[in-house]
Amino acid sequence: MLENNERRLVTAAEAIVRSLPDNDTYTVASAAMDTQGNVHTGVNVFHFTGGPCAELVVIAAAAQALAGPLVTIVAVGDRDRGVLAPCGRCRQVLLDLHPDVAVILPLPGGAVTAEPIRDLLPRSYSAPDLASGPRIVYFNPRYYDSIASGQKTVTIRHRDPIQTGSAVLVFDDGDTIRRLNAKIESVESRRFDHLTNDDAHQEDFPNADALRGALRTHYPDLEGHDVVDVASFHLMTE
Repeated sequence: MLENNERRLVTAAEAIVRSLPDNDTYTVASAAMDTQGNVHTGVNVFHFTGGPCAELVVIAAAAQALAGPLVTIVAVGDRDRGVLAPCGRCRQVLLDLHPDVAVILPLPGGAVTAEPIRDLLPRSYSAPDLASGPRIVYFNPRYYDSIASGQKTVTIRHRDPIQTGSAVLVFDDGDTIRRLNAKIESVESRRFDHLTNDDAHQEDFPNADALRGALRTHYPDLEGHDVVDVASFHLMTE
């Protein structure tokens, strides 16, 4: 089930694809949202010599607008084809340029969902130097105030890649997006059952058991031997 922001993208792409001329040159529209909540759109160009998919046109349009990293993207086909999954080339380009983007995909029966691009190309090579701007780190919106005030400066992740350097912290409640600029200072990997009381105190929990219980609300399948990443960060001025 899509959030309101994701439905906005689908609606935007649907409106554009309905406005296209009825020919075989322009047949797919794409829409993408950046970390400011702005929507960027584009259409494909088919030609026998080759042409860009709609997703690639949107990436270029967002770059022209200095949008930075994208949060979500979708493609919609003409003639009532609905939401389309990206081709292999688009998946690789998205992973390289926008490694934290979510892609809206069709499901059997007409439903749609959104999945991280990294899940669409498992075991792919990594080209972090190609990324369009800082990496995105997603947070539950309830953490916005504690992070904005400087109270929360640590996050613990499981199978959710995070790396040192500049980052955009994104808080998406489904209707609006808020963001904070930050720098990830350090990332340490350790077993889930090796988290310490010091780790817990940094996250404002009384002890490691309480911290592990809270993490399982985010990652229900966590086992003691699983590896988590403990990342520290501080905010940067806009």
